[in-house]
Amino acid sequence: MRRRRLAPLLTVSVTAALAPALATGAAEAAEAGAAPTSAAPSSATADALDRYVAQKPAWRRCQADLPAEYQCATIKVPLDYRAPQGKRITMAISRIKSTAPDKRHGVLFFNPGGPGGPGLDMPLYMKDTLPKAARQKYDLIGFDPRGVGRSSPVTCDLEPEEENWLRPYKEATFDKDVAWARDVARKCRATSGDVLKHITTRNTARDMDLLRAVLGEKKISYFGYSYGTYLGSVYTQLFPARADRVVLDSAVDPARAWRGMIQWWAEGAEPAFDRWTEWAAARSAEYGLGDTPKKVDRTFWDLVRQADEKPIEIDGQAYTGDDVRSMMRGAVFSVKSGTELVVELKKAAAGEPASAKKFPAPAGTARLAADSDVPLDNSTASFWAVVCNDNSAAWSRDPESYRRDAIADKGRYPLFGDFASNVKPCAFWDRSVEPATVVNNKVRSLVVQNEWDPQTPLPSGQALHTDLKGSKMLTVLGGEGHGVYPSGNACTDGKVTDYLATGKLPAKDVTCKATAGSNADARENRKRDVLPGAPLPQRSPDRF
Repeated sequence: MRRRRLAPLLTVSVTAALAPALATGAAEAAEAGAAPTSAAPSSATADALDRYVAQKPAWRRCQADLPAEYQCATIKVPLDYRAPQGKRITMAISRIKSTAPDKRHGVLFFNPGGPGGPGLDMPLYMKDTLPKAARQKYDLIGFDPRGVGRSSPVTCDLEPEEENWLRPYKEATFDKDVAWARDVARKCRATSGDVLKHITTRNTARDMDLLRAVLGEKKISYFGYSYGTYLGSVYTQLFPARADRVVLDSAVDPARAWRGMIQWWAEGAEPAFDRWTEWAAARSAEYGLGDTPKKVDRTFWDLVRQADEKPIEIDGQAYTGDDVRSMMRGAVFSVKSGTELVVELKKAAAGEPASAKKFPAPAGTARLAADSDVPLDNSTASFWAVVCNDNSAAWSRDPESYRRDAIADKGRYPLFGDFASNVKPCAFWDRSVEPATVVNNKVRSLVVQNEWDPQTPLPSGQALHTDLKGSKMLTVLGGEGHGVYPSGNACTDGKVTDYLATGKLPAKDVTCKATAGSNADARENRKRDVLPGAPLPQRSPDRF
């Protein structure tokens, strides 16, 4: 009944909602000197969009061994919103309906991070995470972003070694790194070029709004982690009138999408590393890495030098100094994890038995398992598509500029600087179809941020908070790691759930103090999605 009652409105709603996105694209393209898109849909375009809105998802149980309440379906979306009469692609969607229809407020969309992260199972995960009041308020909506997972997955037909992006700068191997980056871009263009150029955050935001209209909703609420904060902020920019309650957890600075954000992984790792040395030094009696931060620092870098001279073997795997540096960047997301890793590394370097459980496989030796109908390189292919397409202007076309940056950043950020700034496939990617999104709006939202997040550092969250003029910011002092909610911290979790349940933002920015074990518990209990360190940061890009 709800669909039939809203049908007259929906005939107009997607055209009205998507038209601002097309107009925004035209204005931004004009400012950037690019060819503008149409400022308003033509009659044919409007008719084509209306036909998309008329779709009726055929909801079904997702899997026989999963709860019956968890339902899946697919809809069709335009590959190119500038030409919706053309090629269509599939969007895989899921839902768990409100537990109390009489108290239902609307729909709550989720994104777990990425780019390249599937989100179809987010309702299944979040149903046990959200409090009862929020479960009553919302239908929980998941989706695989375009090009990802079951949503017309893209591929570049890459071999496992080609997916390995962890390439520290070395003069002797730089030409090979350039050749690798050029070959990845070439293979992506040859394999999926006509589709790949439309795998962008802006188009995923448009898909979200089309899904909103198909579901018969005037607005959506949204919860995004990491990359999902960028997707959410782009949605609020393109469709400000369609955004309801928006939570952005561990936030991306839109102005640094995307080369600048990858470089921020190196910048953010340094203060996290310094914090780790202090923590380990204070527990020298237990871990034996040094009784001052300086001594702990020396212990680590001595191990790096030793591994450079002769790789350290653990359970049959050999780890070079570059492997150690790369692993440590991920390990210092947690001071305890970082300490345990170095303890085991120190044992192995001394020829003593060490636990391999603390170590990922060396670069290029592992490959992510996938559904049989999803290409093995899908996560990597979709990652590069978004990272390169969203803002091609951020990527120099001069390979020598990457050499200079990698050398300089290895000096500034010795743990990871050369990894982050070395050449990437985006140097050889086609130019973006649309300009980068400038986020600057007054949509009411809640930005949530740990103080010690090396992946999207605190200044990144603060930058997004500044861009979203209607937002409030929740900062967790002493909070470590990437991804805040849920953490088991009554202050943090309470503020987020209150906002989702009532729609009322805090009157001013809020600071919560991290509680003992809360962040560790959160990481242990959180879904292992595409947040950093999972599933395979050594074979493909660490995810936002």
